[in-house]
Amino acid sequence: MEVFSHSIALMMWAMISETCDTNGGEASHVASPDGASASPPLAVQQAAPVIHASPPMPSYIPPFGVRTIIGCVGMLLAVHVAGFNEHVTENGLADILGAMHISHDDGTWLITIYEAFNIAAMAFTPWFYMTFSIYRFSIFMTALMALLAIPAPFMPDVTSLCVLRAFQGMAAGCLPPVLMTVMLKYLPPEIRVFGIGGYAMSATFGPNLGLPLEAFWFEHVGWHWLYWEIIPLAALAVAMIAYGLPRDPLHMERFEKFNWFGLMVGLPAICSLVIVLYQGDRLDWFRSATITHLAFWGGAAFVVFLINEAFHPSPYFKIQYWRSRNIQASLISLVGILAICGLLSELPATYLEEIRGYRPIQTAPVALVVALPQLIMLPLIAAICNSRRVDCRYVLAGGMACLAAAAWFGTWLTPDWVRDNFYVIQILQVFGQPMTVIPTLMLATLALGPADGPFISGMVNMLKGLANAVAFAIFAAVTRRREQYHSVMLLDHHGANGTTLQGLGDPIQQQLAGTSPDAGHVAHNALEVFHTYVHEQSVVLGLADIYFGLIWVCLGYAVLNVLLPRRVYPPRAPAATAPAH
Repeated sequence: MEVFSHSIALMMWAMISETCDTNGGEASHVASPDGASASPPLAVQQAAPVIHASPPMPSYIPPFGVRTIIGCVGMLLAVHVAGFNEHVTENGLADILGAMHISHDDGTWLITIYEAFNIAAMAFTPWFYMTFSIYRFSIFMTALMALLAIPAPFMPDVTSLCVLRAFQGMAAGCLPPVLMTVMLKYLPPEIRVFGIGGYAMSATFGPNLGLPLEAFWFEHVGWHWLYWEIIPLAALAVAMIAYGLPRDPLHMERFEKFNWFGLMVGLPAICSLVIVLYQGDRLDWFRSATITHLAFWGGAAFVVFLINEAFHPSPYFKIQYWRSRNIQASLISLVGILAICGLLSELPATYLEEIRGYRPIQTAPVALVVALPQLIMLPLIAAICNSRRVDCRYVLAGGMACLAAAAWFGTWLTPDWVRDNFYVIQILQVFGQPMTVIPTLMLATLALGPADGPFISGMVNMLKGLANAVAFAIFAAVTRRREQYHSVMLLDHHGANGTTLQGLGDPIQQQLAGTSPDAGHVAHNALEVFHTYVHEQSVVLGLADIYFGLIWVCLGYAVLNVLLPRRVYPPRAPAATAPAH
């Protein structure tokens, strides 16, 4: 019995020594049961704090400093370059089509194909940068995106240009998930929320800067630079990434468990669904065989893809995250908030273009009112959310209230508005956009551990891209239907009540009476002017209807995010000491 007790004591001493060694080499004060040195009483040992060292950083990650900051800023610049490549060519599509002699219907496929591969690439990017390394993958994709811009203005036909834009969209779509991982992996916990704010710039600053950049390049340099404007910025981004980001190693052994089936099924599924969203309204939705087949087969393939992701040992993203209330609320909110921001940016531009006939250079100040203050507002909101005394859910609700107020001001829209009338709406978005996007990203990312970053980044960025497609589809469908409804109602009222006003005369025909001696020509011109007025009124009423609907959507999201998600706290470095248990 005495020998047995002595053996147990030796085993316990060995376990304690091993544990203390792994927790920072603090085993020197623990004496052997057979040693002559006196050890503190057991109660004293339990009361003394045990030092828990932080997990060791990988050897390839240098200490945080100026070099790391340069690499992160370079990655941020690369993502903005990808955004400019998307939004500048989208806003300048009419000018590009005219210069390249492409029809409008064919030109819509340039945007559709680019967006389809851009969004699909976001879903699969994390697996590839974990395999090929963040450093090499980001440099290669940034350089590829820039190099593909060189031949773009010289493509001989629409088909070849669509193929080129597909590869360019794929390369650009690979960059935002890398940025999210870089900000969460390489920044210290104390400033990680500022990294989230930097990522949020791609959703607030970049899209609003696309229209002014398009106006500048086309009006002052030339239409070729709508493609080429990304080349110098991409070269700078590559240089900063090459200098600043850590040289993480390759992990080619991951190909042994490569999810081939998920890629073969998921890529066409996502592309099909994006094409449905971008082409659905133009092709009249399910009255088109193309849209019907893409929606049915794409939807079925997407369901198979999700089932495969749930059970595959090496998934592109984990469906199990949706069991978390925070993930549910934040990802649903992310799609809605980015769609709302997209609609609020599109409405003034559409009004000024269709009703006032503005060129992009004339509309640019409206977009700059939102874009430029983001350079101040994003760090400010990040600093507020980085305080542990501030609940980011209430910041998000306050931002939704600002966007609801902006939509309420938009319901006052009339055909007499000019550019200056939109400034109040845009100023409210200056506050509302960062107050909604940053807390939403915090709720989506801070509730997870570091190992979950690659799996959540692909999901977040794919949904971020889908939000733009959803906003485009909603805007196209609702605008057309509400415009048709109001046009029918206005003409119906005119037909029903026109005879009661005959005694007052026709003011349009009276104004045009002196323009021509031919009464038939005057009557034709008067009818054209009348239909122009009806079109203007119906467009304005349709846009006001969208503003009215956005009020309730914003308020609904504000309530949702106060009630559904659990509170998250900004990250902090682990404490140097922790009480023993």
